[in-house]
Amino acid sequence: MRSSHGVPASRPVAAFNFAALFTLVTVAFRNLLKAKRRTLLLGFAIAVVAMLFLVLRSVSASVSARMIEAATTLSSGHVNVGGFYKVRKRGADALVNERAKLAALLKEKVPEAVGIIDRGRGWGRIVSPASSLNAGVSGIVWENEGRFFNSVQFERGSAENLKKPNTALLFAAQAKKLEVDIGDTVTLVIEGNGGQSNTVDLEVGAIASDIGFMSNYSLFVPRQTVLDLYRFNDNTTGVFQVYLKHASESQGVMERLRGTLAASGYTLMEHDPQPFFIKFDKVMGEDWLGQQLDLSVWSDEIAFVLWITTALDAVSFLVVGVLAFIIIGGITNAMWMSVRERTKEIGTMRAIGAQKGFIVRMFLAEAFLLGLFAAAVGAALATLLLLSLNALHIPIRNDGVRLFLMTNTFKVGVDAGQILATLALFSVITCVATIYPALKASRMKPVEALMHGK
Repeated sequence: MRSSHGVPASRPVAAFNFAALFTLVTVAFRNLLKAKRRTLLLGFAIAVVAMLFLVLRSVSASVSARMIEAATTLSSGHVNVGGFYKVRKRGADALVNERAKLAALLKEKVPEAVGIIDRGRGWGRIVSPASSLNAGVSGIVWENEGRFFNSVQFERGSAENLKKPNTALLFAAQAKKLEVDIGDTVTLVIEGNGGQSNTVDLEVGAIASDIGFMSNYSLFVPRQTVLDLYRFNDNTTGVFQVYLKHASESQGVMERLRGTLAASGYTLMEHDPQPFFIKFDKVMGEDWLGQQLDLSVWSDEIAFVLWITTALDAVSFLVVGVLAFIIIGGITNAMWMSVRERTKEIGTMRAIGAQKGFIVRMFLAEAFLLGLFAAAVGAALATLLLLSLNALHIPIRNDGVRLFLMTNTFKVGVDAGQILATLALFSVITCVATIYPALKASRMKPVEALMHGK
């Protein structure tokens, strides 16, 4: 259709659609207000499930974020270039030769990296007069560890103390178990190549706040200490840790590096998404000598604890799935009762010209508004609950719960994306539950509907 000037009459159509939508929403809103008791009961049920869903998803997201933070602070970059060196078939050392050459190559081939550091790797037992514990040993170069020092919070001592030879950074839980403080001495015992034990006395130079349970198994010492213990030369290192702007880029950068390093003449191990220390047994059982590089991403290095987020996600969807199924049944039943109660009303609307599509859209609009508002209330309650609990700084004393939540105090972040996803999900659920009653209502014959109850 065109105007008298030959211009398509598009604006009146758009205005009509907007007016129809406004009318539809107004009618749906009034119908919800008319059935206050039913609306409140269904809304309360949806709000509770939405609140539970958002709490569980927020906990899972927070644990995942802490995993990335802990991994990339303590033991991993976003991408890691490590490896193993074998001088005999039944032995293996976690080291990389030609340290300077490989560092230059990585800097050239990963220009988007925001940082590249290398650390010595080892495993040993920390012994004090009171107790002992096992820990992964990281040998650091003080001048290169600005990111690390900015990420940890020092409770006692300082990063400056780690400039001295044979010093150690412990975390609070470790210091408590070992019963040591700044200036005390602990002994580090490692098993070197060939099976002999090497030891060194370390002065506790700094004690940092725990970073989840993973910090219980992390020890930081000067790089030279690791070299001396394992009898390595200065042109070797344990791993190059490559840090990127976004953790999501890790997999792509690793795959690119695999091709680059292979083309540069390096021998690479097949990618195995496991922490490096789990690979020792496999490497020692293989019949090769010399060096092979091992590339991994941050999630590989903490694969042994990723079950936590998998379990949380499974629990979230199982619980919400069961409750959502119950809600769908309740909404379907409630809407079916609404159809029966409003049979004459529907007949009147059909008699004065309302199309079947309008009847369907009216019921779906009611369901959408109900789901949206109820989910918004649930999301608001969940946000208020989590923020209140965060403000209380509740200590977590149970070791199992600390392991599960990867934190020593209760702290769960609330993400806007999770809130929007909750609103969308429960709006869709209520609409799906209403489809069948809405279709049945639209198929009523006007005459039969008007005669209903006579």
